Amino acid sequence: MKRVLKWLLLYPSLLILTLSGVLFIHVWYFKPFRIDLYYNRVFAQFALDNPELLTSMRLLDQYGIDFHADELADASLAKEERQRVWLRENYETFKRYDRSEFTGQELLSYDVWDHFWSSQLEGEPWRYHNFPVNQMFGVQSMLPNFMADQHMVERERDARNYIARLEKFSVKFSQVLEGLRLREQKGVLPPKFTVEKVLLQMRGFIEPKPAEHMLVTSLRQKLEKIEESKLSAEQRKVLLEDAARAVEQHVYPAYREMIAYFESLQPKATSNDGVWRLPDGDAYYAYEVKSNTTTTMSAEQIHQIGLSEVARIGADMDRILREAGYTEGTLGERVTQLSKAPEQLYPDTDAGREQVLKDYQAIIDEISAGLDPYFSVKPKVGVVVKRVPEFSEKTAPGAYYNSPSLDGKRPGTFYANLRNLSEIPRFGMRTLAYHEGVPGHHFQIAIAQDLKGLPIFRRMVPFTAFSEGWALYTERLAWEAGFQKNPLDDLGRLQAEMFRAVRLVVDTGMHHKRWSREQAIQYMREHTGMGEGEVIAEIERYLVNPGQALAYKVGMLKILEQREKARAALGDKFDIREFHDQVLKNGALPMGLLERVIDEYIARKKGA
Repeated sequence: MKRVLKWLLLYPSLLILTLSGVLFIHVWYFKPFRIDLYYNRVFAQFALDNPELLTSMRLLDQYGIDFHADELADASLAKEERQRVWLRENYETFKRYDRSEFTGQELLSYDVWDHFWSSQLEGEPWRYHNFPVNQMFGVQSMLPNFMADQHMVERERDARNYIARLEKFSVKFSQVLEGLRLREQKGVLPPKFTVEKVLLQMRGFIEPKPAEHMLVTSLRQKLEKIEESKLSAEQRKVLLEDAARAVEQHVYPAYREMIAYFESLQPKATSNDGVWRLPDGDAYYAYEVKSNTTTTMSAEQIHQIGLSEVARIGADMDRILREAGYTEGTLGERVTQLSKAPEQLYPDTDAGREQVLKDYQAIIDEISAGLDPYFSVKPKVGVVVKRVPEFSEKTAPGAYYNSPSLDGKRPGTFYANLRNLSEIPRFGMRTLAYHEGVPGHHFQIAIAQDLKGLPIFRRMVPFTAFSEGWALYTERLAWEAGFQKNPLDDLGRLQAEMFRAVRLVVDTGMHHKRWSREQAIQYMREHTGMGEGEVIAEIERYLVNPGQALAYKVGMLKILEQREKARAALGDKFDIREFHDQVLKNGALPMGLLERVIDEYIARKKGA
């Protein structure tokens, strides 16, 4: 032993290396002595096990580390089981930390972590009750979108990694199919319309010749942005040929295998009902309500809130419509009349679609320049507006947002669905841009990513009620700030809020009260005035993603409640910028913890 110690002392660098290795082993495999090391370890283990997540965040790429960039995330049942065991073991380690030792942000981090992980564990009995491949999302649409939008190509090596990922599509699809077959054995079949629409989507996806496929044309567009001095024309040609070969030999066979499976499901998937039809479906829906809203409200309570909000918002919409001369018909019929007015529509042409994108960008740029009275902190990167990829737009939502990369190279992106320009009346555009872009999702997500001094999971953890509630809250905030002065723009805001209130009614209606799909479609059309195609897409979305649609309105009501509570308690001391700081500078929170944050803010402000 003395000889070993003497040898180590003679070689201090080796001693430091040895101690570092011991520390690493302790942190990586055992309970770390500090909880922040535990958080970082768990996040690192999760991220390192998901190469697609690493690419999306660009957490390592910004430092030139790309060992993950030619891999796809493992979607096998074996991986799911390993992750389930990993989740439980790490939660048991977490509970060995004494909560009473923490205060301030450390205590808040503890409680956020506890809520998130305990909710995941609570959902274990229903981990196979979902529909991983559906008309809204799934490997068949999300993986191509990931390749086109998030796999950046800045050099030949990146392009080679892109092609390597194309060659792994068949493995990924086989893993997903393994999970789908298990669900079928357990009696968890997707709705009938899902099978039909996914088949149409996938058949259309493999129609183009490989060299003309969007996975190849996307790579071509990326390569065109690289200087010729760094990548020759011959190198580009070879890369594109290899990409086309990968599409033909690996991508298309993967889709054909998935198509064959869904064809076999067609005679079996005969229901379009809510999840009550699944084994233990009522309990599953109760869990989804709790998980998505982060509250203890029951489905029945939420249904009644929805009915009340529909009546309140409807009265405001009725007033504006009457003032605009629309007096005949139901509320929905009159909104439809307005939506079809020539002055509200863009020409259904390529030029019209280009103008829609430009106008959305102008709306975002305008409000971005006028928010100083309401926000003391803003994102470091901006928002760009793009079209939803054409191959997926038929079943995609009307719009969605993708967050910026952590290194700032990829901005926040607002995707607008341009499948049918009659679905985009001008009076609704401002509200949609505020929700998806500024100051909605972009502010909440990008500000969270920029937070300093907090564990990284606080910058990344998703709580739907918080993020969607914030985005819906900002629609109203923009109106309060004077950005919807035109009464018809305000009608657009109210229609969007009505849309979210109706969601409370129809989601609980289908999954809790056993409404039919057609009954829900009729209710939404009567109260919102949305187009038939758009309404059908929404109702079918709720059928494959139960409870998620409840989060928007529930979250908005809670944020408004907290704001008005702070305003009433503080009087002249109330500063809306400070309130927004409290909401945004703590990352996403469950609703109960947001309420605690605001209560503590009020107490501090009163004390000061």
